[in-house]
Amino acid sequence: MSNKIHTYDVTVEWTGNRGTGTSSYRAYDRSYDIRADGKVAIQGSSDSAFRGDPACWNPEDLLVASASACHKLSYLHLCSVNKVVVLGYVDAAHGIMEEGDLGGKFVKIILRPTVTISADSDAAVAKKLHHDANSICFIANSMSCPIEHEPTIIKVT
Repeated sequence: MSNKIHTYDVTVEWTGNRGTGTSSYRAYDRSYDIRADGKVAIQGSSDSAFRGDPACWNPEDLLVASASACHKLSYLHLCSVNKVVVLGYVDAAHGIMEEGDLGGKFVKIILRPTVTISADSDAAVAKKLHHDANSICFIANSMSCPIEHEPTIIKVT
C-alpha cells in the first residue's frame, strides 16, 4: 500500500506593526491572523507572558488544542468501529511547556477527556481505545513530547 500525501496551506500574517515595525522589543504588537481558504480567520497573539494579548489564541493554545482535537477524532472513529456508542465528549486538555534561556519546548500534554457512553457500551473497551487512538492520531505521531491520557468514562444508565 502506498502512502497518501496530504497538504495543508495556511497564511499567517503579522498585524502588529504600530508604525515603527520591530524598531525595539516593546515597539510592536505580537498580533497575527491565521487564514485558510474557506475558513474563518483566527486572531492570534503570543502568550501574555511574552507581551501578547491574553484575549487571543497563542501558538501554545493551538498546539494543545490540536493534540486534543486530533485525539478526539481518532477516538470517535475507533469507538464507532468497535461498537462503543459515545454520547458526549469533553476534554480538559493541559499542556506543560518549559522555557529555557533561548527558547522552550513542550514537555508533556495531558488529555483528560470525560466520555459519556451508552448503557450497552463496554466501559473497559471505551477506556482502552484512548491508548489505541493515540497510536493513530496524526498530531500525536508528529509530536516530540509525550501525550498522556486520563480519561473518565461515564456510562448512561
